Amino acid sequence: MSRPRVSRPRVSRPRVSRPALASRFASLLAVWFGCGLSPRAPGTVGSLGAVPLHFLLCLVPVPMHALGALAVVGAGIWAAQRYASERSETDPQRVVIDEVAGTVLALGLVRGESWVSLLAAFLLFRLLDIWKPGPIRTLEHARPVGLGIMLDDVLAGLLAGALARGLASAVPALSA
Repeated sequence: MSRPRVSRPRVSRPRVSRPALASRFASLLAVWFGCGLSPRAPGTVGSLGAVPLHFLLCLVPVPMHALGALAVVGAGIWAAQRYASERSETDPQRVVIDEVAGTVLALGLVRGESWVSLLAAFLLFRLLDIWKPGPIRTLEHARPVGLGIMLDDVLAGLLAGALARGLASAVPALSA
């Protein structure tokens, strides 16, 4: 004797569309996994959130470190653009992937130097990012918005790293 079939209701799971998934991923990157949600000094918290990434990149050869930094810049342009566009903002304070990119670049330029040089690069980056002298402020207004959000911090990171490297070369105690 066979059992009668009992039809069970189909449980449907909500499907997340690709655009919604991309939007969530962009938001996650833009706020650097929550660092940008800090109520106080989100830029500094974002820069601090980049330090573990820098130390991970120090485990690979220098060319791969550079590619990793460039990947953060590229992903940051996309994520910042998407985040800003979806919220109709030109430079959302919560977007900190630009600080992450700038910090990784600054620290990468003093890779292998002393902790004092790393600290100098970090502090110089924060100073340049907040102060935004000359061309750094100009790049902030580049279009599209995602590019403008990222470029000022990229330049600030490169300048901070170069200044810290120069200081390490000029003051032997900094590179020890």
